[in-house]
Amino acid sequence: MFDGLRSSRLGRKIARGLLAFDAYVDSQLYASGQSARENYAAFSAFMDRFHIAGWRRVLNELACETMTIGIGVGLVALVLAGPAFLETSDDWLKQQDLSVTFLDRYGQEVGQRGIKHDDSVSFDQLPEHLIQAVLATEDRRFFEHFGIDVIGTMRALTVNARANTVVQGGSSITQQLAKNLFLSNKRTLERKIKEAYLAVWLEFRLPKREILRLYLDRAYLGGGAFGVQAAAEFYFGKSVRDLSLAEAAMMAGLFKAPTKYAPHVNLPAARARANDVLNNMVDAGYLTEGQIYAALRNPATAVDRNRDASPDWYLDYAYDEVKKLAEAKKLGDDRVLTVRTALDAGLQKHADATIEDQLRQYGKGYHASQSAMVVVEPLGALRAMVGGRDYGASQFNRATDALRQPGSSFKPFVYLTALMTGKFKPTTIVVDAPICIGNWCPHNYGGSYAGSLPLVNALARSLNTVAVRLSIAIGDGSPKAGRAKIIDTARRMGLTTPLVDTVSLPIGAAEVTVVDMASAYCTFANGGLRAPPYSAVEIANSRGEVIYRHDRDAPPPRRIIEADTIATMDSMLMQVVLAGTARKAQLDNIDVAGKTGTTNGYKDAWFIGFTGNYVGAIWFGNDDDTSMKNMTGGSLPAATWHEVMAYAHQGIELKPLPGRPTPVAAAAEPLAAGSSAATDGAHRRPATLSVRAVEVLGGIEAAMKASEKQRQEAGLVSRPIDEGAKGRDNAVGRGKGAGGGG
Repeated sequence: MFDGLRSSRLGRKIARGLLAFDAYVDSQLYASGQSARENYAAFSAFMDRFHIAGWRRVLNELACETMTIGIGVGLVALVLAGPAFLETSDDWLKQQDLSVTFLDRYGQEVGQRGIKHDDSVSFDQLPEHLIQAVLATEDRRFFEHFGIDVIGTMRALTVNARANTVVQGGSSITQQLAKNLFLSNKRTLERKIKEAYLAVWLEFRLPKREILRLYLDRAYLGGGAFGVQAAAEFYFGKSVRDLSLAEAAMMAGLFKAPTKYAPHVNLPAARARANDVLNNMVDAGYLTEGQIYAALRNPATAVDRNRDASPDWYLDYAYDEVKKLAEAKKLGDDRVLTVRTALDAGLQKHADATIEDQLRQYGKGYHASQSAMVVVEPLGALRAMVGGRDYGASQFNRATDALRQPGSSFKPFVYLTALMTGKFKPTTIVVDAPICIGNWCPHNYGGSYAGSLPLVNALARSLNTVAVRLSIAIGDGSPKAGRAKIIDTARRMGLTTPLVDTVSLPIGAAEVTVVDMASAYCTFANGGLRAPPYSAVEIANSRGEVIYRHDRDAPPPRRIIEADTIATMDSMLMQVVLAGTARKAQLDNIDVAGKTGTTNGYKDAWFIGFTGNYVGAIWFGNDDDTSMKNMTGGSLPAATWHEVMAYAHQGIELKPLPGRPTPVAAAAEPLAAGSSAATDGAHRRPATLSVRAVEVLGGIEAAMKASEKQRQEAGLVSRPIDEGAKGRDNAVGRGKGAGGGG
């Protein structure tokens, strides 16, 4: 009874406590609500003071929306600005401070890159009429805008929209300089965004005068000339400070399209363009019609250059290579360099001309507008590079910068990886039949299946299903594991671009570059060594001292694949040319191996082939990635490769492919009359000194120089006045280090 009473009292206390807590909560909620209502009423009364109506309210709403949009745009702009400013660095103004003179493999000067350190022609000494001509034609509001000419851009957009094509450009001089300093020539939205940001950045970093000076120094003006001083020397044979008004107008006309308006190529077009520039100067208020009358009546005439083509894409590649060596501190502090390259000038010109001829003759029928080609020796010496049809129209190098799908030309990496597992050999029977990985089911070109056949025949016929089955077998039943091994093989052989692991990778879905494919196939041609491509054979400083030699200072080729495996793979690739998809690439009495490649929709067509002397990779397609009309790798690419390589192999000592016997007869003389490469005299390769002869002559020259120096030191003869200049001309021109062939 006592316990019940006690528990009853405790229960009542708990109940009262809970009721008290509930009452407290209710009162606090009520008080909070009252306070909130009072505060809201007070806030409303306060805000009523700012109440607006009518047109004032409309303006207020517009201002608020504008601020909101502005904040959003600012955040987006901040995000987009990051990639642009990553292109700069602490020494951005010195990145192109090198002045490089390039020689071909025999020591003949072929071009220059970088900035000429010529203090005798400063910005103050440039003719005023040249500067006015450039401003009147390229950017009349240069001294008024902040790096982007908004008015000019809007005008260009309007004119282009009316014409339904690109008639006018809207880039300011600062934007063009930003592209020249930091960016490539890729025609992409990303590049244009970066260009705009960097233009504004340059305006804040440099005065207008310095921006204009850099633009005039670094713009490409055709003929392999960069900058107005080099262009004046090339086109008119005089210093830029001595240009007449007519010559300055013709020079200013080159900035828009240097190849189209180059006077040594098309003098009538250059003069017509110069007349436009003169009229622009009148419209801009720099001159009167009377002042340009004499220039209109007496137009400029350029120096006859015999229309020699400059190997500009090759020189761009070589210049980048030299810059990397300089950045790696391998060239000392001297910024004026002379570089003997591995360039075969005759082969380069023939490759340029052949590709242009093929596109002119067959491009329209195939709906193909561009091509790129790289020719390299098996140990990496880069002999020729074609980056497109017209360097003046577009300096974008399709051989080094364009990412394209290789199609079936990627399959040798798959077959080689299969041979390396030890499970396969050329006679191994494989099955060509339908196969699916998930919901992806590849088909062969033509849609048919061959059934059971030897591995070598599957490669020669470029069967897609067999390549996919091999990728599964390589991974012991795991397609992903097999593809990982294939990617590893391709990477070790020289492919540097991102190889995305997709189910279609074994049949060439990953994107590659032409130069990388040529480099990777070098492993097939040299017996299993990794030998990256190079252009610089020897580099000398401004005093004529050789400071770099590739054979001495570069890492030696290293073995990555066993020689026997490579020999087996080469025998299979020979069948592709002899009896497979690349019959048009056959050369008379020369072993040729290689692989064709064609992508879905005929967007890309490839042939990469090699002999014991050369590796050549060629691509056809369109810059806008549109489809061609039924072009396969075995058609125009293989035929063009044949034309270039037939020329390349004239007059050289033939070398065997790995595992093949030494050729019975060397091609010591040009190909016999009646052969495909000798039917036209223009395609006959000129006789040249052999590499050994060049080395011997170089040794004799070095000995004579040493003897002359000893006599000078002994006081027997007087020292020549310009010995240093002579040394710069000759020190890199000859001597050891030249590659073989051609």
